Amino acid sequence: MKHERIYLDNAATTRTDPEVVKAMAPYFTETYAVASSQFSHMPGIQAREGLDRSREVIAQKINAKPEEVVFTSGGTEANNLAVKGTAWAHRRKKDHLICSKVEHNTVLHSCQWLEQEGFQLTLLDVDDEGFVDLTQLEKSITDRTFLVSIQHGNQEVGTIQPIEKIGRICTDRGVIFHVDAALSFTTLDLDVDRVQADLVTLTAHKIHGPKGVGALYIRKGTPIKKMMHGGYSEFDLRSGTENVAGAVGFGRAVELAQPKYVQYIRSLQKGLFEGLKKEIDGIRINGPKTLSKRLPGNVNVSFDLIEGESVVLHLDMKGISVITGSACFSRSLEPSYVMMAMGFSHERAHGSIRYTLSRYNRMEEIDIVVKSCKEVVEALRKISPLKG
Repeated sequence: MKHERIYLDNAATTRTDPEVVKAMAPYFTETYAVASSQFSHMPGIQAREGLDRSREVIAQKINAKPEEVVFTSGGTEANNLAVKGTAWAHRRKKDHLICSKVEHNTVLHSCQWLEQEGFQLTLLDVDDEGFVDLTQLEKSITDRTFLVSIQHGNQEVGTIQPIEKIGRICTDRGVIFHVDAALSFTTLDLDVDRVQADLVTLTAHKIHGPKGVGALYIRKGTPIKKMMHGGYSEFDLRSGTENVAGAVGFGRAVELAQPKYVQYIRSLQKGLFEGLKKEIDGIRINGPKTLSKRLPGNVNVSFDLIEGESVVLHLDMKGISVITGSACFSRSLEPSYVMMAMGFSHERAHGSIRYTLSRYNRMEEIDIVVKSCKEVVEALRKISPLKG
């Protein structure tokens, strides 16, 4: 039966809410001045007001002060600023930082670049559900450690890290704590004081906002150096013209994110997990088995005897969009580094499929996806060179 395309790659990006587009529109055609012109003319004042209103909305969502929210071009810039900016602020006093082996590449590669520049890096192990080893974390912190960077929720398998426990450890040891909340923002509660986070990465396009805008929460007093020079935007922590329209869209997306949507996405997630397990033999769940311990909407499984790439391509031909691995890594033929860090075989890592849901998905789509997956898996297993 023919159906409209079913998009299940919402951890990569989400559909922009029409209300977000509506809020942004005037800043392209009417209030299009730059916010830094606030001291020169009225359009500049109006642009600054739009920027600051959104800053207040975002700050309130995480229990922060508006002046602690720095707009960026997205999660990538925010993570780079958090990791490299704190490193440069400490480089003459401390030289050791810590992250896990399953962090998003924007954190992991930033840390590895610093290692090449002479810093010391500890990569924390995770268990077979993706949880960080807290005992290893405590033992790894030394008097040379300046930063611990741990994601709130994993981009591939959805593992929700115990960031409150990690925050307490970091505070007790006097270490800066950075949380990459790009995938958890608005779907999981995040109070920067309760978590004791010093830096938090946020992004708009994961929550039905626009692409090209994000933010970094920086607790007042946290030592950090700007990484982009040539201007004095965002409290002199980055350079470049502020993306006022993007920031306004980001703020509106935060306003539109309601708890009822999270509950709805959880119901879809449960339905997809149960449907796949019931209808398809030889299926393995990747990540936490308990749904409350994984990001809302995240479903990651491996099918025995077949490669994930084949499943992805066949589902695409059936009008269903999913991926194998994470979106930022899926063009590589290498197995998922997240899955390998969790101790899985190359075969299981290559066979993993990630489905990620949003409030725009419907329960009837879940039924179509389960039926289509069963057809694809059965067909591929018949011709699989991996079967005995």
